[in-house]
Amino acid sequence: MKRILKLLSLVLATLFILTGCSSKKFDATSGIKLYTRDTTSGTRDGFFTGIGLSDAKDDNKPLKTDGLGTVESNGDMINSIKNDIYGIGYISMSSLEGSGVKGLYYENVEPTEENVLNNTYTLTRNFNYIVRTEYASAEKKQIIEAFLAYLGTQEGKATMKSEGGILSIKSTDPTWDSIKANYEITSKDNSNITINFGGSTSVSKMATALAKEFSNLCGNVKFSHNYHGSGYAFKNTQGSDKDSTNYFDMAFASREFKLDSDEQAAEGTYGVMCIDAIVPVVNVKNTCTKITKEQLVNMYTGVYTKWNELN
Repeated sequence: MKRILKLLSLVLATLFILTGCSSKKFDATSGIKLYTRDTTSGTRDGFFTGIGLSDAKDDNKPLKTDGLGTVESNGDMINSIKNDIYGIGYISMSSLEGSGVKGLYYENVEPTEENVLNNTYTLTRNFNYIVRTEYASAEKKQIIEAFLAYLGTQEGKATMKSEGGILSIKSTDPTWDSIKANYEITSKDNSNITINFGGSTSVSKMATALAKEFSNLCGNVKFSHNYHGSGYAFKNTQGSDKDSTNYFDMAFASREFKLDSDEQAAEGTYGVMCIDAIVPVVNVKNTCTKITKEQLVNMYTGVYTKWNELN
Protein backbone atom coordinates (compact mmCIF):
# COMPACT_ATOMS: atom_id res chain seq x y z
CA MET A 1 0.00 0.00 0.00
CA LYS A 2 2.81 2.42 0.88
CA ARG A 3 4.43 1.70 -2.46
CA ILE A 4 1.18 2.45 -4.28
CA LEU A 5 0.68 5.69 -2.37
CA LYS A 6 4.24 6.76 -3.11
CA LEU A 7 3.75 6.05 -6.80
CA LEU A 8 0.45 7.95 -6.79
CA SER A 9 2.09 10.92 -5.11
CA LEU A 10 4.83 10.93 -7.75
CA VAL A 11 2.26 10.88 -10.57
CA LEU A 12 0.27 13.74 -8.99
CA ALA A 13 3.43 15.80 -8.47
CA THR A 14 4.40 15.28 -12.11
CA LEU A 15 0.93 16.31 -13.30
CA PHE A 16 1.09 19.40 -11.10
CA ILE A 17 4.43 20.43 -12.60
CA LEU A 18 3.26 19.86 -16.16
CA THR A 19 -0.01 21.70 -15.58
CA GLY A 20 1.76 24.58 -13.93
CA CYS A 21 4.16 24.94 -16.86
CA SER A 22 1.49 24.79 -19.52
CA SER A 23 -0.84 27.25 -17.78
CA LYS A 24 1.71 30.04 -17.30
CA LYS A 25 -0.14 33.27 -17.91
CA PHE A 26 1.10 36.39 -19.61
CA ASP A 27 1.96 39.18 -17.15
CA ALA A 28 1.97 42.56 -18.87
CA THR A 29 4.11 44.07 -16.12
CA SER A 30 6.99 41.83 -17.18
CA GLY A 31 9.91 42.99 -19.29
CA ILE A 32 9.99 42.87 -23.09
CA LYS A 33 12.49 40.42 -24.59
CA LEU A 34 13.68 41.67 -27.98
CA TYR A 35 14.79 39.40 -30.81
CA THR A 36 16.38 40.41 -34.09
CA ARG A 37 18.07 38.81 -37.08
CA ASP A 38 21.81 39.03 -37.75
CA THR A 39 23.16 41.90 -39.86
CA THR A 40 23.39 39.82 -43.07
CA SER A 41 19.62 39.29 -43.05
CA GLY A 42 17.34 40.88 -45.63
CA THR A 43 14.42 40.44 -43.26
CA ARG A 44 16.26 42.58 -40.70
CA ASP A 45 16.96 45.21 -43.36
CA GLY A 46 13.31 45.26 -44.46
CA PHE A 47 11.99 45.37 -40.90
CA PHE A 48 14.11 48.22 -39.57
CA THR A 49 13.89 50.19 -42.82
CA GLY A 50 10.11 49.70 -42.81
CA ILE A 51 9.60 51.01 -39.28
CA GLY A 52 11.86 54.01 -39.87
CA LEU A 53 14.90 52.75 -37.97
CA SER A 54 17.16 52.16 -40.96
CA ASP A 55 20.32 52.94 -38.98
CA ALA A 56 19.80 49.58 -37.27
CA LYS A 57 19.54 47.47 -40.43
CA ASP A 58 23.21 46.51 -40.28
CA ASP A 59 24.31 47.92 -36.92
CA ASN A 60 23.14 47.20 -33.34
CA LYS A 61 24.23 50.60 -31.98
CA PRO A 62 20.77 52.24 -32.31
CA LEU A 63 19.17 49.29 -30.49
CA LYS A 64 18.68 48.38 -26.85
CA THR A 65 21.34 45.68 -26.81
CA ASP A 66 20.96 44.59 -23.18
CA GLY A 67 19.41 41.13 -23.45
CA LEU A 68 18.92 41.43 -27.21
CA GLY A 69 18.60 37.99 -28.81
CA THR A 70 20.10 37.56 -32.27
CA VAL A 71 19.01 34.67 -34.49
CA GLU A 72 20.13 33.51 -37.93
CA SER A 73 16.92 32.51 -39.71
CA ASN A 74 13.12 32.69 -39.75
CA GLY A 75 13.06 29.22 -38.22
CA ASP A 76 15.33 30.29 -35.36
CA MET A 77 13.17 33.37 -34.75
CA ILE A 78 10.02 31.26 -34.64
CA ASN A 79 11.55 28.82 -32.16
CA SER A 80 12.79 31.66 -29.96
CA ILE A 81 9.37 33.33 -29.79
CA LYS A 82 7.57 30.02 -29.24
CA ASN A 83 9.76 29.43 -26.19
CA ASP A 84 9.62 32.97 -24.76
CA ILE A 85 6.26 34.23 -23.54
CA TYR A 86 7.64 37.79 -23.30
CA GLY A 87 9.52 37.82 -26.59
CA ILE A 88 8.87 39.86 -29.73
CA GLY A 89 10.53 39.49 -33.11
CA TYR A 90 9.71 39.55 -36.80
CA ILE A 91 9.51 36.99 -39.59
CA SER A 92 8.67 36.73 -43.26
CA MET A 93 4.91 36.46 -43.78
CA SER A 94 5.64 33.43 -45.97
CA SER A 95 6.78 31.66 -42.77
CA LEU A 96 3.81 32.67 -40.58
CA GLU A 97 1.21 30.04 -41.46
CA GLY A 98 1.55 27.02 -39.19
CA SER A 99 4.48 28.57 -37.35
CA GLY A 100 2.94 28.44 -33.88
CA VAL A 101 3.57 32.15 -33.20
CA LYS A 102 1.12 35.06 -33.29
CA GLY A 103 1.37 37.61 -36.08
CA LEU A 104 0.43 41.13 -34.96
CA TYR A 105 -1.71 43.62 -36.83
CA TYR A 106 0.60 46.43 -37.99
CA GLU A 107 -0.86 49.94 -37.92
CA ASN A 108 -4.27 48.28 -37.36
CA VAL A 109 -4.00 46.20 -40.55
CA GLU A 110 -3.96 42.40 -40.59
CA PRO A 111 -0.96 40.80 -42.31
CA THR A 112 -2.65 39.08 -45.26
CA GLU A 113 -1.88 38.70 -48.95
CA GLU A 114 -4.97 40.70 -49.85
CA ASN A 115 -3.89 43.61 -47.66
CA VAL A 116 -0.41 43.58 -49.15
CA LEU A 117 -1.79 43.69 -52.70
CA ASN A 118 -4.21 46.53 -51.87
CA ASN A 119 -1.34 48.44 -50.21
CA THR A 120 -2.97 48.71 -46.77
CA TYR A 121 -0.40 46.45 -45.08
CA THR A 122 2.77 48.43 -45.62
CA LEU A 123 5.56 46.51 -43.87
CA THR A 124 6.68 44.81 -47.09
CA ARG A 125 9.79 44.13 -49.15
CA ASN A 126 10.69 42.45 -52.43
CA PHE A 127 12.12 38.99 -52.95
CA ASN A 128 14.95 39.58 -55.45
CA TYR A 129 17.28 37.42 -57.50
CA ILE A 130 20.79 37.96 -58.83
CA VAL A 131 22.82 35.88 -61.29
CA ARG A 132 26.44 35.75 -62.35
CA THR A 133 28.02 37.69 -65.19
CA GLU A 134 30.26 34.73 -66.11
CA TYR A 135 29.60 31.00 -65.72
CA ALA A 136 31.72 27.88 -65.52
CA SER A 137 30.13 26.64 -68.75
CA ALA A 138 27.84 27.76 -71.57
CA GLU A 139 25.33 25.13 -70.43
CA LYS A 140 25.02 26.69 -66.98
CA LYS A 141 24.39 30.10 -68.50
CA GLN A 142 21.68 28.70 -70.76
CA ILE A 143 20.00 26.87 -67.87
CA ILE A 144 19.92 30.05 -65.79
CA GLU A 145 18.42 31.96 -68.73
CA ALA A 146 15.72 29.30 -69.08
CA PHE A 147 15.04 29.35 -65.33
CA LEU A 148 14.61 33.14 -65.36
CA ALA A 149 12.09 32.77 -68.18
CA TYR A 150 10.28 30.11 -66.16
CA LEU A 151 9.84 32.55 -63.26
CA GLY A 152 7.64 34.69 -65.52
CA THR A 153 5.33 31.86 -66.56
CA GLN A 154 1.98 31.00 -65.06
CA GLU A 155 3.49 27.82 -63.60
CA GLY A 156 6.48 29.58 -62.08
CA LYS A 157 4.33 32.29 -60.58
CA ALA A 158 1.93 29.70 -59.18
CA THR A 159 4.81 27.96 -57.41
CA MET A 160 6.04 31.22 -55.91
CA LYS A 161 2.50 32.00 -54.77
CA SER A 162 2.10 28.55 -53.21
CA GLU A 163 5.29 29.16 -51.21
CA GLY A 164 4.08 32.44 -49.75
CA GLY A 165 5.09 34.87 -52.49
CA ILE A 166 2.67 37.71 -53.14
CA LEU A 167 2.08 38.46 -56.82
CA SER A 168 -0.59 38.54 -59.49
CA ILE A 169 -0.96 35.74 -62.04
CA LYS A 170 -2.46 37.05 -65.27
CA SER A 171 -4.14 35.19 -68.09
CA THR A 172 -1.72 36.96 -70.44
CA ASP A 173 1.32 35.45 -68.68
CA PRO A 174 2.94 32.78 -70.87
CA THR A 175 2.79 29.10 -70.02
CA TRP A 176 5.99 27.09 -69.97
CA ASP A 177 4.82 24.99 -72.93
CA SER A 178 4.41 28.16 -74.98
CA ILE A 179 8.03 29.31 -74.51
CA LYS A 180 10.13 26.23 -73.76
CA ALA A 181 11.11 25.80 -77.43
CA ASN A 182 13.05 29.06 -77.10
CA TYR A 183 15.41 27.33 -74.66
CA GLU A 184 16.96 24.36 -76.42
CA ILE A 185 19.01 23.42 -73.36
CA THR A 186 15.84 22.23 -71.61
CA SER A 187 15.39 19.37 -74.10
CA LYS A 188 18.83 17.90 -73.33
CA ASP A 189 20.03 15.53 -70.62
CA ASN A 190 21.43 17.88 -67.95
CA SER A 191 21.66 15.37 -65.11
CA ASN A 192 25.44 15.85 -64.91
CA ILE A 193 25.13 19.61 -64.30
CA THR A 194 24.66 21.21 -60.86
CA ILE A 195 23.37 24.75 -60.44
CA ASN A 196 24.34 26.41 -57.16
CA PHE A 197 21.63 28.41 -55.39
CA GLY A 198 21.99 30.40 -52.16
CA GLY A 199 21.39 33.64 -50.28
CA SER A 200 18.34 34.61 -48.24
CA THR A 201 16.85 32.12 -45.78
CA SER A 202 13.47 33.81 -46.31
CA VAL A 203 13.52 32.89 -50.00
CA SER A 204 15.04 29.42 -49.50
CA LYS A 205 11.77 27.49 -49.34
CA MET A 206 10.48 29.16 -52.50
CA ALA A 207 13.77 28.76 -54.37
CA THR A 208 13.99 25.09 -53.42
CA ALA A 209 10.45 24.43 -54.64
CA LEU A 210 11.10 26.23 -57.94
CA ALA A 211 14.33 24.30 -58.47
CA LYS A 212 12.69 20.95 -57.82
CA GLU A 213 9.92 21.74 -60.28
CA PHE A 214 12.26 23.12 -62.94
CA SER A 215 14.62 20.15 -62.74
CA ASN A 216 11.92 17.96 -64.28
CA LEU A 217 11.47 20.51 -67.08
CA CYS A 218 15.17 20.88 -67.84
CA GLY A 219 16.69 17.46 -68.37
CA ASN A 220 16.93 16.59 -64.66
CA VAL A 221 19.49 19.29 -63.94
CA LYS A 222 20.64 19.18 -60.31
CA PHE A 223 20.54 22.05 -57.82
CA SER A 224 22.54 22.60 -54.65
CA HIS A 225 21.17 24.92 -51.95
CA ASN A 226 23.16 27.00 -49.47
CA TYR A 227 21.14 29.70 -47.70
CA HIS A 228 22.69 31.84 -44.95
CA GLY A 229 21.38 35.35 -45.59
CA SER A 230 20.83 38.03 -48.21
CA GLY A 231 24.31 39.41 -47.64
CA TYR A 232 25.74 36.40 -49.46
CA ALA A 233 23.67 36.86 -52.62
CA PHE A 234 25.83 39.49 -54.34
CA LYS A 235 29.01 38.40 -52.58
CA ASN A 236 28.88 34.84 -53.96
CA THR A 237 27.63 35.65 -57.48
CA GLN A 238 29.44 38.84 -58.46
CA GLY A 239 31.35 39.93 -55.36
CA SER A 240 34.44 38.84 -53.46
CA ASP A 241 33.48 35.15 -53.29
CA LYS A 242 32.20 34.73 -56.84
CA ASP A 243 35.12 32.45 -57.69
CA SER A 244 35.40 30.66 -54.34
CA THR A 245 34.35 27.06 -53.69
CA ASN A 246 31.10 28.50 -52.26
CA TYR A 247 30.12 30.44 -55.39
CA PHE A 248 26.51 30.72 -56.53
CA ASP A 249 25.18 30.61 -60.08
CA MET A 250 22.03 32.34 -58.88
CA ALA A 251 21.15 33.76 -55.49
CA PHE A 252 18.28 35.41 -53.69
CA ALA A 253 17.87 38.43 -51.42
CA SER A 254 14.92 39.50 -49.31
CA ARG A 255 16.02 43.13 -49.52
CA GLU A 256 17.18 45.53 -52.22
CA PHE A 257 20.77 45.36 -53.42
CA LYS A 258 23.02 48.21 -52.32
CA LEU A 259 23.78 49.32 -55.84
CA ASP A 260 25.22 52.67 -54.77
CA SER A 261 27.78 51.16 -52.40
CA ASP A 262 29.24 47.68 -52.07
CA GLU A 263 26.79 45.67 -54.22
CA GLN A 264 27.21 47.18 -57.66
CA ALA A 265 25.50 44.42 -59.60
CA ALA A 266 25.82 44.44 -63.37
CA GLU A 267 22.83 45.78 -65.28
CA GLY A 268 20.39 43.08 -66.32
CA THR A 269 21.64 40.53 -63.77
CA TYR A 270 19.10 41.14 -61.01
CA GLY A 271 15.38 41.66 -60.58
CA VAL A 272 12.22 41.19 -58.52
CA MET A 273 10.53 37.80 -58.15
CA CYS A 274 7.57 38.71 -55.95
CA ILE A 275 6.57 40.67 -52.84
CA ASP A 276 6.77 39.48 -49.25
CA ALA A 277 5.56 41.05 -46.01
CA ILE A 278 7.36 41.19 -42.69
CA VAL A 279 5.25 40.43 -39.64
CA PRO A 280 5.98 41.38 -36.02
CA VAL A 281 5.39 38.21 -33.98
CA VAL A 282 4.87 37.30 -30.33
CA ASN A 283 4.18 34.19 -28.29
CA VAL A 284 0.61 32.88 -28.56
CA LYS A 285 0.08 33.54 -24.84
CA ASN A 286 0.90 37.20 -25.26
CA THR A 287 -2.31 39.28 -25.02
CA CYS A 288 -0.98 41.85 -27.50
CA THR A 289 -2.75 41.66 -30.87
CA LYS A 290 -1.61 44.80 -32.69
CA ILE A 291 1.30 47.18 -32.80
CA THR A 292 2.32 50.45 -34.44
CA LYS A 293 5.51 51.63 -36.09
CA GLU A 294 6.13 54.04 -33.21
CA GLN A 295 5.68 51.32 -30.60
CA LEU A 296 8.13 49.04 -32.37
CA VAL A 297 10.75 51.78 -32.55
CA ASN A 298 10.25 52.54 -28.85
CA MET A 299 10.60 48.86 -27.96
CA TYR A 300 13.75 48.24 -29.98
CA THR A 301 15.45 51.44 -28.81
CA GLY A 302 14.64 50.80 -25.14
CA VAL A 303 12.05 53.54 -24.54
CA TYR A 304 9.55 50.81 -23.68
CA THR A 305 10.92 48.02 -21.50
CA LYS A 306 7.69 46.45 -20.18
CA TRP A 307 4.67 45.20 -22.05
CA ASN A 308 2.14 47.36 -20.20
CA GLU A 309 3.90 50.49 -21.52
CA LEU A 310 2.35 49.86 -24.93
CA ASN A 311 -1.09 50.82 -23.63
